[in-house]
Amino acid sequence: MTAGDDFSALAPFEIRTAAEQRVPFVFNSPHSGSHYPDRFLAMIRLDRNAIRRSEDCYVDELFGSAVSLGAPMLAANFPRAYLDVNREPWELDPRMFVEPVPPYANIRSARVAGGLGTVPKLVGEGLDIYAGRLPLTEAVARIEAVYKPYHDALKRLLTRTHQRFGYGVLIDCHSMPASIRIGDSGVRPDFIIGDRFGASAAPALTERAIRLLTSMGYTVAHNKPYAGGFITEHYGRPARGLHALQIEVNRGLYMNERTLQKSAGFDALADDLARFCADLMAMPDRDLVDLPLAAE
Repeated sequence: MTAGDDFSALAPFEIRTAAEQRVPFVFNSPHSGSHYPDRFLAMIRLDRNAIRRSEDCYVDELFGSAVSLGAPMLAANFPRAYLDVNREPWELDPRMFVEPVPPYANIRSARVAGGLGTVPKLVGEGLDIYAGRLPLTEAVARIEAVYKPYHDALKRLLTRTHQRFGYGVLIDCHSMPASIRIGDSGVRPDFIIGDRFGASAAPALTERAIRLLTSMGYTVAHNKPYAGGFITEHYGRPARGLHALQIEVNRGLYMNERTLQKSAGFDALADDLARFCADLMAMPDRDLVDLPLAAE
């Protein structure tokens, strides 16, 4: 068996849509996948609970109202520990593989150094996923069979959105540990909005997102400590009418991080995010089109 067989009974990702796309928004949940193939589990040294520590549990459900509001959602079924599509396609750690990695692989990124490359080395609090080195063919197969089709699907959704509406907005949905603090202040944010320090989205979009969440009583940080990953950076082109915003949700608001079960706060947060999505998608077109080229 190969990586291509890992999802023979279940598609590695799915596109959830209403009958018609009514808004120029696309939602993406790349880290909420919870299907751990038996072949993958046989490779790893961690138990079924420990391997899930990097998972953005239930994030696709929290933002699920966006679909009923007319926005498509791309959602991963594969887990982040298996493959991380919020990385460059060849961000690989050469220490993980038996054979040398391709010469075009990015082996020196900060994410690779932290054990969080395209094929991750670590989960959670620095736990090694694998007991030994992998054959390079394992990484290549995952990239070819899952990574590239995932990004092809996301690109198609954004291209169609841009063609239909004249611009497009990507909302990249994630979660973060409840232990996250902002710098020396010690403040624990409920949300972090990332726009690559203004490079991936029009200021009006970022400002509206922060204002909406703050008005609901949430503590919101901007770009620190998460400014957005590869997806936000790669697809956000404001000067071309393509905006990308990353949203990190504090897991302590809606789940027990030890048991991975939903908490009593889940439904209330989902209701707030439904209002947030509706209000965000109602922003005026003029704030997101005809931006100066200097914005890129």
